[in-house]
Amino acid sequence: MRTVILLGTAQTFAWAGSYYVPALLAAPMARELGIAPSRVFLAFSVALLLTAFLGPSVGRAIDRHGGRGVLSFGNACLALGLALMAMAQGEAMLFVAWAVMGIGMAAGLYDAAFATLARLLGKEARGAITGITLIAGFASTLGWPLSAAMEGAFGWRGALWGWAAIQLFLCIPLNLLLPRPPAVLEPAAAPAAPLADARRAGLRAAILVSVAIAVGGFGASALGAHLPGLLMAGGATQGAAIAAAALLGPAQVGARLLEFGLLRRLHPLLSARMAMLMHPAGAAALMAVGAPAAPVFAVLHGGGNGIMTIARGTLPLALFGAAGYGARQGLIVAPARFLGALAPALFGFAVEGWGAQALWLTAGLSVIGFAALMLLSVNREEN
Repeated sequence: MRTVILLGTAQTFAWAGSYYVPALLAAPMARELGIAPSRVFLAFSVALLLTAFLGPSVGRAIDRHGGRGVLSFGNACLALGLALMAMAQGEAMLFVAWAVMGIGMAAGLYDAAFATLARLLGKEARGAITGITLIAGFASTLGWPLSAAMEGAFGWRGALWGWAAIQLFLCIPLNLLLPRPPAVLEPAAAPAAPLADARRAGLRAAILVSVAIAVGGFGASALGAHLPGLLMAGGATQGAAIAAAALLGPAQVGARLLEFGLLRRLHPLLSARMAMLMHPAGAAALMAVGAPAAPVFAVLHGGGNGIMTIARGTLPLALFGAAGYGARQGLIVAPARFLGALAPALFGFAVEGWGAQALWLTAGLSVIGFAALMLLSVNREEN
């Protein structure tokens, strides 16, 4: 429990001081720097793409040395990136700052935290992974008001300095209080004859899991950027769209509570399959009923996304074991990180061209993800 509280609190402020910063600070930042807000978000997307490249290396470092130092390094990079951004006088420095932020996000957010827990707890990490996502699920709830308060009092540069200080003086000490990892986990010896077959089966399973996580990540990132506008395109008024979109966060937290209670008795593959169908079910309701079904869609989409965030960490752990988890996890989620970075722009074009019918794109991708999960067996476990 102590580890979950320490890591969950650090994750909350790491997310709030990185991923959720542009939502409120991009506009004043762009005004003062004399650039379009889209340029700030482009720099942010570059940072997200960088996390995909760095994920496997971060995972290997955690496999070897544990997560305390890696997570703390991530917070230090976030602090440096925020400081560089606070001092930026033009677009070039802004992109440099976000590149440093990308290094920090690769080493300091969920996937690094999941690998840290797998290194500490082995295959018993599922409950802890759920616990930190429950705590950090409030990152935007805490981060956006805090960013607004600091920006109102000190300007956007002062807000960035404030977030940098939080990374240095809160997150790093919390991560350094985590337990030291046990000896390096070694995979169980396998008979020489079937080793090649086992590797092929393992590669196939890893690809299927990667596909499911990637399409889920695309939908989460796309709807995170466009949900109110999409609902208005489907006929909802602005007020109704905002009210429905506001259900997204509570639905995610509620689904994580469900995972922490009832669904933890199931194999993560079964809960992931259920989660993958929730977005298409909500999309079908919205298409069939129209604007009155907007809250239903938001709750189903949010609930599915909440469970898939946990499955992103627990499913590879259950299928492949804790040995080499960090490096493997970095490779498995790399496509999700790439698609997550591109999704807001790509889905924006779809919404512009198709309106609410763009939901068929994300619903179809979710069905593909569900099909990939159906090709996996709950009996497949490797230690």
